[in-house]
Amino acid sequence: MNWQELSEQQQTVAKVLRHAIKRNELAHAYLLEGLKGTGKRQTALLVAQTLFCESLSDQGPCMECRNCRRIASGNHPDVIWITPDEGAASIKKEQIAYLMKEFAFRSVESGRKVFIIEQAEKMTAQAENSLLKFIEEPHPGTLALLVTEHIHQLLDTIISRCQVLSFIPLSDRAVERRLAQDGQPKQLVKLAAALTHDYEEGFLLCKEEWFAEARSQVLQLVQRLHKSSESVLPYIYEKFSPNFDNNQKMAVGLDLLLFWYRDLLSLHLNRQEEIVFEDQVDGLKEQMLSLSSDQTIRAMSFILDARRQLDAHVNGVSVMERLVIRLGGNHK
Repeated sequence: MNWQELSEQQQTVAKVLRHAIKRNELAHAYLLEGLKGTGKRQTALLVAQTLFCESLSDQGPCMECRNCRRIASGNHPDVIWITPDEGAASIKKEQIAYLMKEFAFRSVESGRKVFIIEQAEKMTAQAENSLLKFIEEPHPGTLALLVTEHIHQLLDTIISRCQVLSFIPLSDRAVERRLAQDGQPKQLVKLAAALTHDYEEGFLLCKEEWFAEARSQVLQLVQRLHKSSESVLPYIYEKFSPNFDNNQKMAVGLDLLLFWYRDLLSLHLNRQEEIVFEDQVDGLKEQMLSLSSDQTIRAMSFILDARRQLDAHVNGVSVMERLVIRLGGNHK
């Protein structure tokens, strides 16, 4: 992440931090709080790289110098990361004690030291109290960046001594951009963003072979519904249901099916930029010729009914049986 990307995703956060860095007026402690996948960790990394970059420009850190690379890999002696130990449920007092010991020494390579505490809400009460003393009497040149998804679980005294920066949920467009930058399959990126509205969940979804297969099967289903000569129910029994073998997966299947009809409606309304199944525009246009906007809206209401049944724990196969019969009748 660079400052331009942060400004697009978290305008207020970027503005506050860039202004403070430029004027050399950084507070001694910041609390980066917000939902998972909103860029908090990447922002902490960006701040540290900006402070230590050997080739800093107006655009921000170069990301290529020795310091930028060492910070990114967690190996810079003046940038210390604290996270719960692997397999541990909390950040313990001993970890904060180690942090204080490190900061009792002079900076190894510069006049500045940065510490970043991830999942700060997982500090034990003893760890929080130890950190509180440290924040109340900061060492010169020390910057603390606390990262949390659950600010309410932190001590009020810690929150009050930090400048709080709240991260807003990413737009679907921003999630798409990040997934695409990470090299995720183009045909899955927009679907994953629309389903999860979250970068990390979307990333995990794109990595699942099941998700790509789910998309393929939903496309086959809408093609069969469109071509009434092909029987849809045998496909539900033999192919579709075995792949969507629990209600959670079936819910994803219904959401994907809803996106298809929503795309049809977008075409009817001349809103092609809103289409999720971007690589299926020809198929969508073909179906649009035989399915009016009223029929499309009716199909969407059928799918939403099916989703409610699924949420009420009705058997997934039974839900799909009823749905495809209703959709088949609607296509005629």
